[in-house]
Amino acid sequence: MLFSTLKRPLLLSSLICCVYSGFSQERSVDKLDAKYLNWQNHDLATDKELGASVNKAYRELLEKKTPKKVVVVAVIDGGVDIDHEDLQGKIWVNEDEIPGNNIDDDHNGYVDDIHGWNFLGNKNGENLHYENYEFTRLYKMGKGPFYDQAKKLQDEAVAKHTQEQQSIARFETLYYQAKITIKNKTGIEVNSLKDLDEVTPENGEAVMRAKRFLLPRYEQGFSEKDLEAYKNYNKNVLEKYLNPNLDARTLVGDDPTDINDVAYGNPDVKGPRADHGTSVAGLIAAVRDNNLGIDGIATEVRIMCLRSTPEGDERDKDVALAIRYAVNNGADIINMSFGKPISPQKKFIDDAVKLAEEKDVLLIHAAGNDGNNIDNVESYPSDRYLNNVEATNWINIGASTSTDGEAAAASFSNYGKKHVDLFAPGANIISTDTSSYYSMNDGTSLSAPVVTGVAALVLSYYPDLTSKQLIQLLLESSFKVNHKVLLPTKSGEKPKKVKFSTLSKSGGIVNAYEALKLAEGMK
Repeated sequence: MLFSTLKRPLLLSSLICCVYSGFSQERSVDKLDAKYLNWQNHDLATDKELGASVNKAYRELLEKKTPKKVVVVAVIDGGVDIDHEDLQGKIWVNEDEIPGNNIDDDHNGYVDDIHGWNFLGNKNGENLHYENYEFTRLYKMGKGPFYDQAKKLQDEAVAKHTQEQQSIARFETLYYQAKITIKNKTGIEVNSLKDLDEVTPENGEAVMRAKRFLLPRYEQGFSEKDLEAYKNYNKNVLEKYLNPNLDARTLVGDDPTDINDVAYGNPDVKGPRADHGTSVAGLIAAVRDNNLGIDGIATEVRIMCLRSTPEGDERDKDVALAIRYAVNNGADIINMSFGKPISPQKKFIDDAVKLAEEKDVLLIHAAGNDGNNIDNVESYPSDRYLNNVEATNWINIGASTSTDGEAAAASFSNYGKKHVDLFAPGANIISTDTSSYYSMNDGTSLSAPVVTGVAALVLSYYPDLTSKQLIQLLLESSFKVNHKVLLPTKSGEKPKKVKFSTLSKSGGIVNAYEALKLAEGMK
């Protein structure tokens, strides 16, 4: 499951009483909320926003320095739009492969893998779009070591989303009735907060009741487009992700339980929905200072595109093979912005992570968006092997906001003193979207690539750093939040205040400026 809201409202409590801002896709960043543009690159002292101090690093530390390495970052995700205007020149190219000749020129087992590989397709170019949740796949097996846990999760999810569907229907009725009441009594067509300004007490109590219903929704950014998006999302959850009768994998044609069955997939690294992966790639590598879109974090970086995560849950085998592909084809860092609560073939991924560990490849993983303490609640893929030994080349990333106040930790972020290493900007983040569009979203999915971008930036100037040194450097140089913050919680729960230092190993937020200074001192 992809760890980002990505253009669907993060809402629905008490008949859709609130909604985060827009999340619409726009051709130009000018049409999005300008105050959030590139805030992840800002500095608290200079810009009054708790970003990663990227611009300060370029301005004060790197202006007269020359990068020593082009860093290859593998983005394992749902696909990347390699033709995006703000990613030109930033996509990895397999120089040993001849495009389109239907031959495995470099003998790596993948035909025409010019920019990476799609593990969710077949050799005919057909691509898997939707999949079951992992627990749904295990539930429909009807037996096995994970069945009881899977059934519990399946029953809970079906009940939740069925209730959500009913809530949406009730809200739609109330919402459109309110609009009709105002239109019939006043002639005013209400579509925005501004339209409600024209509705006054002189219009009568029924009209004012309708206004009182609509007002808080519009004040918090509600739009009918967002409502429709959330309605469709919930419909997909019930009809696809949670549907035991969905058999999507037959399209791929492999045995997903056999790690040695590798003759599948295709070179289409974009796939049917690449918005999530494109946003991830943009934060890491979007061209800086080109008067287009956003400014990525690292300049000397190339994105290797590996598609393993559909809408629904990823398969352990696909993730494992994607990690292996990245390691064997020269990636220095791997970004993974996805996760799920059960991992039936965890050994596949463990073995791939061990290979990455042996080859000194850094793995950066989004901690998740459930408001959970993942010291106590399992989430996969995990930094812990089956024998409970921790991988030394892996860091988990939580999400922070632009404020150094009590809301510094994003309300949705997972956390954990043992198993979350670092926090990074992940709320109200504007990044690249498909077809050279841009969008604003929330999620640890976006925090992970901020850290990945900083890691790539540091490595491009200090290429002799090992993955262990890079992790140590990122944690030690993080900006320490030395006050209490609201503890991230599940939706509807009342948050309490805790010390930010209790939410992760480092107790800090990634900081490029301090990381580069520390790297210089480690030479």
